[in-house]
Amino acid sequence: MGALSASINLPFTPEEVDESILYDEKSIESSALYRMLPANAKEYVKQAPHLLEYLNIFPVNTFGIPLFFSELTRDVKGMENPNIIYPVSDMTFIHIFPDENDVRNYYIPIEPSFLHSVTEILPHVEKKLVDFIDSFEEDPVTDDERTEVLRRVMREITHTLTPDEDISALTTGDKQQTGLKGRIIEFLNTDFTEKKEQKKSKLPEIPTTPEGKLILTQMEYNSVEYLLIRDKIHMGILEPFLNDPYIEDITCDGVGPIFIEHKIFKGLKSAVEFRQSNEIDDFVIRMAERIKRPLTYRDPIVDATLPDGSRINIVYGTEISKHGSNFTIRKFSEEPASILQLIEWNTTDYMVAAYLWICLEYGMSLFVSGETASGKTTSLNAITTFLAPENKIVTIEDTPELTVPHKNWTRQVSKGKGSGEGESGSVTMFDLLRAALRQRPNQILVGEIRGSEGSVAFGAMQTGHPVMSTFHAASVEKLIQRLCSDPINIPISHVDNLNIVIIQSAVRRPNGDMVRRMLSVNELVGYDPETGGFSFVAMFVWNPVTDTFDFPGKGSSFLLENKIATLLGMPDDKRADIYQEVEKRARILERLHKAGYTGFWDLYHMITKIKKQGLLKIEI
Repeated sequence: MGALSASINLPFTPEEVDESILYDEKSIESSALYRMLPANAKEYVKQAPHLLEYLNIFPVNTFGIPLFFSELTRDVKGMENPNIIYPVSDMTFIHIFPDENDVRNYYIPIEPSFLHSVTEILPHVEKKLVDFIDSFEEDPVTDDERTEVLRRVMREITHTLTPDEDISALTTGDKQQTGLKGRIIEFLNTDFTEKKEQKKSKLPEIPTTPEGKLILTQMEYNSVEYLLIRDKIHMGILEPFLNDPYIEDITCDGVGPIFIEHKIFKGLKSAVEFRQSNEIDDFVIRMAERIKRPLTYRDPIVDATLPDGSRINIVYGTEISKHGSNFTIRKFSEEPASILQLIEWNTTDYMVAAYLWICLEYGMSLFVSGETASGKTTSLNAITTFLAPENKIVTIEDTPELTVPHKNWTRQVSKGKGSGEGESGSVTMFDLLRAALRQRPNQILVGEIRGSEGSVAFGAMQTGHPVMSTFHAASVEKLIQRLCSDPINIPISHVDNLNIVIIQSAVRRPNGDMVRRMLSVNELVGYDPETGGFSFVAMFVWNPVTDTFDFPGKGSSFLLENKIATLLGMPDDKRADIYQEVEKRARILERLHKAGYTGFWDLYHMITKIKKQGLLKIEI
């Protein structure tokens, strides 16, 4: 992506700085502020000196030195006025800063280029890059290869000053030398609340060696290299947001700041903002080109996947978005949340998880249903660890979000018309689901059922293919209504091919926190032609008073006693023993949790070992 014009709007007045302390690499350890820092912060500053520059302009006398965390835990979410810095990469840090006048606190990315006005250097660097790369024989394909080429070329076209080196000994002629100090001081003297117009004067000359290499300080080199990789290979100004593992959603509503939903600090507003419509128009156009889904006035809406797997929706132009182009990104986690993490967050509990474990292991079909942002996909993904490890799994999605731990996993993604390079046809989820039935899967996972693919999914259930999916409905009654209406049109007498419906929601607790809870786990019993109604039984129900889960279905589970017990060959007088198996598996999960096997992959491998050792065999 090319250089992108977004502004930094700091929520505090920057302090005046002492040049000699800020910009002399030798003086970092002699800085009074450095000596005041905790040990972990000193290590970060040595690795990334621009962090000390940021701390020098931050009013520590007013707000105090920020707390430094190597990683965040949920213990810090209760802080009333968080003043916290944490890393999201080797060179990028995030400052969470309180706003006493708003429910949303500030999110400030601290990048190597944050305080370095290298705009006059970049055109010279880019010109030399073009000249050099034109003669370059390699043809990099992946982003990692492009990054490595860019780093190599940067080393070829620049000379980086060492602290002891004299710039006058490297240059010839009477050209005015523009050093780093002057450029940064000019930046610090800029009004942070009102963007000044770019100076139209000719760019200053950049000092060069007799061989023609650009002479840069280490700070300038770091800034330029970071910006080139960030903007030309990665996702530009979004890079710190996408690298932050604690972000769930990134939203830009148009002109104004970028908003985020944080796993720890909930809703935050970023110091990065767009001031004019044309700025964000330019940004979303370049972003769409980067993901090979170009925007036009005829086709102004894009649903796509970013290179890291995150899901993005873009709406382009002021004709349909009055505040300017907008975009929303749902972050992709490299490691999905496990069922034990959901238990930690109290989304569910051990008994619910154990019940689902048995049901899924023995081929029951399941929907996770709820409103938008209720955590449906997260829960669906978490319970895939309960599927038998020897099974063949097929996933079908319009945007890839599911991660299945099984080795025998076929991942299929629908393709819109014209979304592929050189392709004009489309492949719908209906097409993929129909094709999946010929692939002999043990389970079919559908990212979301919302259209004609629903009828194929129920056809698959009728022929013995268990299906798991998410669905938009806030209750079992509404789910049945939607299934039996356009465009899905399932006959109501066929709905009981679906065995389990989990109703999940985002609910607000008395302390004001928004949390996700499985409100109920329901077994679908069947259609009564005499009354015209459909019966279902709630196995588990969330109790909002105690924030715990009740088990009203104990002793009356049709799936456990009639379906699974029958599959196991249990005699009628022993079928009640199946509930002991639920309790046993709940204890196994609790022990795994206490032993530290909390991660998605760790839990799956332990469940696989436990099954291989025969510990899950149900005694008859």
